[in-house]
Amino acid sequence: MSITEVQFQATALGDAPAEAIEGRSQWQLTWRRLRNDWVAVLSIVVILLICAFALAAPAIATATGHGEFQAFPNRGTNSFGQPVGPGVHGFPIGTDQIGRDLLVRILYGARISLFVRLFTTAVAAIFGVSIGLIAGYFGGWVDTVLARIIDAVLAFPFIVLALALAAVFSPSLAIVIGVITFFSWAGISRIVRGQTLSLKEKEYIEAARSIGASPWRIMFIDILPNLLGPVLVLATLYIPTAVSFEATLSFLGIGIPPPAPSWGNILSEAQDHYQTAWWYVVFPAAALLITTLAFNLLGDGIRDAMDPRTERLFAASKTAARKRGKKDKRGKHGWPNHGGLDLDQAIMVGEEADLSVDRPPPRGSGGSSRRGSTPGEEG
Repeated sequence: MSITEVQFQATALGDAPAEAIEGRSQWQLTWRRLRNDWVAVLSIVVILLICAFALAAPAIATATGHGEFQAFPNRGTNSFGQPVGPGVHGFPIGTDQIGRDLLVRILYGARISLFVRLFTTAVAAIFGVSIGLIAGYFGGWVDTVLARIIDAVLAFPFIVLALALAAVFSPSLAIVIGVITFFSWAGISRIVRGQTLSLKEKEYIEAARSIGASPWRIMFIDILPNLLGPVLVLATLYIPTAVSFEATLSFLGIGIPPPAPSWGNILSEAQDHYQTAWWYVVFPAAALLITTLAFNLLGDGIRDAMDPRTERLFAASKTAARKRGKKDKRGKHGWPNHGGLDLDQAIMVGEEADLSVDRPPPRGSGGSSRRGSTPGEEG
């Protein structure tokens, strides 16, 4: 490459539009990494399908002609009074012990599970973030009191509290929501408290104090945006925990009271029929397992996407760069011959350069570069 060609490319890059060098925010980079993770994308698809089927439960019940609480003792049970299997008498995945359509019951149970998990996670996140911010920022006796309350909540057995509330007020959806929310906020609050203790010592927080910003403005305007990433990951991982809590409470008879369907009480009713009606156990358990697994995998994917130094992501970036390098014709310095790098390639090269900081090339390996030399000197 001659000096004239180098000057021409520099002029072309200088005249390029500003949009070609536009930067990306942290959320854009996170979404870019997340959509390249096929496990996380598959989890999102599964979650969306579950939500779609739950929302379409009334339409499916109308199409099949089987109501949520409607029993069919003649068609839904055999001559021995046992549930009929999948595909028998127009029941796609069979019936329960009194002849109700199991598919319709599972779909309506998904509606309750979705509501419980999303509502309790949202309330626990709001409450936990607020308590964690206050404890971490103010410190002193405020931090001591709130930290001991958090420890007490984490150490308290939730089954004992649920049994006590059910004995006093009788099982209900409100008790399930209250118990799950009460035991979910403490974990989020502990993480937020630790992050706040670290962030409040940063220079930009000191600058905000020096110009007279109030503590509440600093907490919710300056510190909170830096906590949204960890809180989002925690909330995603707490959703399957809420599903398991609800199923456990309903299975023990202190959760959603029958005849309202939930996956927990459906499994509780099926425990006496698992030897004669396998579908009665398998399908609600599979729905619970798939939902919990999908949210867990999505939470892991979001955590990895928000941490660009995760080893798995670097391995994927290196593989993509290697495949692209085989397809492109490369010049003398290893760069593509079309005159420069696009933004994705620049990000990938920067990530690989970060990896090599702690692993310098061995002495005498010939890894030193001659960046200051001109094309004529390289001969």
